[in-house]
Amino acid sequence: MKNILDIPRTAMEVFNLLPEGTLCEVIDNTLYMSPSPTTDHQRILFDLAYQLRSATKDTGLGEIFIAPCDVYLDAEQSVVQPDIIYIKKEHTDIIQRKGIYGTPDLVIEILSSNKNYDKEKKFDLYKRNGIAEYIIVDADNREVLHYLLVEGNYQLQQGLTAGRVTVIQLSLTLAF
Repeated sequence: MKNILDIPRTAMEVFNLLPEGTLCEVIDNTLYMSPSPTTDHQRILFDLAYQLRSATKDTGLGEIFIAPCDVYLDAEQSVVQPDIIYIKKEHTDIIQRKGIYGTPDLVIEILSSNKNYDKEKKFDLYKRNGIAEYIIVDADNREVLHYLLVEGNYQLQQGLTAGRVTVIQLSLTLAF
């Protein structure tokens, strides 16, 4: 029989009880679960991650991680699993065995099912945690929303082409 003190009281406590590999995130003390990504989502993820990894591995510019990899934000009160995470070499101290503890330099989310979640909840989370570059790719039509953090607010970049995005921090154009 469980002791009443053993019952989880926060979403983060519930998250910490979940089995490894569970597609679950915590934002503002709310658990969000999602189905497995679509095959279109996975193709785009692989294409983007491969190009980013190729560009950063031999240059030592930083590290690339792909989902599922926990990123702890809001002083470890929120945890998300962005599709792609880039951390500059000068910030690699936030990389720990269990995940990323702090603000990545770039996050890429590939939309497949709950599009508003990435466009609203995660958008606000990433902005308030100071993620410098946030790229959203719609897997259905390959359209891109590319945001740069300027004075605490995200500015949408103009003139984007479907199936292409330039990662400003790496001066690297990715095609997918």
